[in-house]
Amino acid sequence: MQIAIIVGSHRKDSQSAKVARFLADQLTSLGEHSCWICDLGKDPLPLWDEEIGSDAPQWSGLEALTEKIDAADAFIMIAPEWHGMVPAALKNFFLVCGGASFAHKPALPVGVSVGPGGTYPINELRTSSYKNNRLCYLPEHLIVRNCMVVMNEDASENDEGEHSYISERSLYCMKQLIAYADALAQVRASGAADLTPYPNGM
Repeated sequence: MQIAIIVGSHRKDSQSAKVARFLADQLTSLGEHSCWICDLGKDPLPLWDEEIGSDAPQWSGLEALTEKIDAADAFIMIAPEWHGMVPAALKNFFLVCGGASFAHKPALPVGVSVGPGGTYPINELRTSSYKNNRLCYLPEHLIVRNCMVVMNEDASENDEGEHSYISERSLYCMKQLIAYADALAQVRASGAADLTPYPNGM
């Protein structure tokens, strides 16, 4: 199974990327799963413009990215909470990479906060990022609060209680994501999810 983890932070060395690495390790511990991390801080996409789909130089690498998204069986969308919002890089990602690549595939929304927040990005992702691309968010979500003291590679930097809780909760989420990926593969194979008659959501 191939799982794409999208890191929505603009920062080149972000806490969200750290969370992505931790979740990738959990997924690979659960079986023969291949994880691909798309870090929008290290590899930012151009802002959507009307030349997308043409041979304009800013869109020269888009085909390779689309192929990776097409190959993914499931997604993890990591959104740090910036001013109570999803960062622009992640919103732009959905504009640039929309279409059938995401259709009827499961996604786990993950909020990240340096403090006790992190809920607003979850709500925003569920509200506005799935309509036309048909991405299927799990009923479950994950919020990594106090992110500086959890999921660190150096265990001495973790708060033992908080890290233990979020590690168990995230593993619970990873198992659900895998189960949904198996189930929704059958939906796509059934033909019921054909986008030809209605390419856009209502």
